[in-house]
Amino acid sequence: MTFLLAALGILGISASGPIIAAFPQVPVLSMALWRNGAAAAVLSVPVLKRNRQSYRQITSREWFFTSVAGVALALHFVCFMYSMRLTSVAAGTALVCIQGVWIALFQASRGIRYRKPVFFGMGIAILGVVLITGFDLGQGRDAIIGDLLALAGGVLAAIYTLAGATARKTMGTATYSSSCYGITAVILMVLCLVAGQPVWGFDATGWLGIILLTVCAQLLGHTVMNHLLNVLGPLTVSTLILLEIPGAALLAALVLGQVVPTATYLGLAVILLGLVLVVRGQVPPKTAA
Repeated sequence: MTFLLAALGILGISASGPIIAAFPQVPVLSMALWRNGAAAAVLSVPVLKRNRQSYRQITSREWFFTSVAGVALALHFVCFMYSMRLTSVAAGTALVCIQGVWIALFQASRGIRYRKPVFFGMGIAILGVVLITGFDLGQGRDAIIGDLLALAGGVLAAIYTLAGATARKTMGTATYSSSCYGITAVILMVLCLVAGQPVWGFDATGWLGIILLTVCAQLLGHTVMNHLLNVLGPLTVSTLILLEIPGAALLAALVLGQVVPTATYLGLAVILLGLVLVVRGQVPPKTAA
C-alpha cells in the first residue's frame, strides 16, 4: 500500500511543472492560491465530518509548525511556479528537488553526525546543479533567473518538509494538510492583492489548468507526500521526490514538446546519484551481534 501511495504521489507532483507551463494564461500567484485554497476546502470536509472540534483541538505547538510549513510552502510555490515560466521544466524541477541536501545540511547544523558518503553525495549533487545551471547560461537571462528561483524553492521546500514532519507526528494527514494549505492560501491571497494579480475571471482553459493542478499536484501529490512523512520520514520522502525529476521531464517532453539538451540530462543523472548517496549514507551501518 505504501508503495502504491508513493507512486501516486510521485506521479502527482511530477505533473506540477508541465501543468504550470502549459497554462500560461493564469497568473502564477493566482494558480498557486487556487490549488491550495481548493485543496484545503476539499480536505476539511472529512475532518469536520469526523469531528467538528478538530481544528479547535490543535495545540499551539502544532499550529506553530503548521504555520511555518504553510509560510514556507507559499513562498516555495511563488519561486517554483515562476521558475517554470522562465526556465525549462527539467532544469527547474531538478534544482527544486535537491531539497534533500538542504535537509541534511540543516540537520547537520543541529549536531546530527553523518558518515562520509553523505558529504560525498552532497558534493556530487551540487556538481549536477552546476552542470544544469552552467548549460542554462546559454539559454539567456530568464533561464538563469528561473534556475535561481528554483534553487530558492528547493530551500523553502526543505523547510516545509521538516516543519511538516514535526507537525505530522501528532496530527492526522487531512487535518495537517488542510490547515497548512489554508494558511498558504491566505498568504497567497495577500500576495495576489499586493501584486494586483486577478483571482477570478479566467477563461475555461484557465480554470481547467487550475483544476488539473489542484487534483494532480496538490491532492494526489503534496497530500500523499504529507501522509508518507509520518510513515517514512522526511529524508526518505525527500529521496522519493527525486523521482519527480525524470517524471516531470518526461511529461514535459510528451505534453509540451520541450527539448532538453543532453548535457542537462547528464546533470539530472548526477544529482540523482548524489542524493541517493546522501540518503544511503544516513542509514547506520549494521553491527555484528
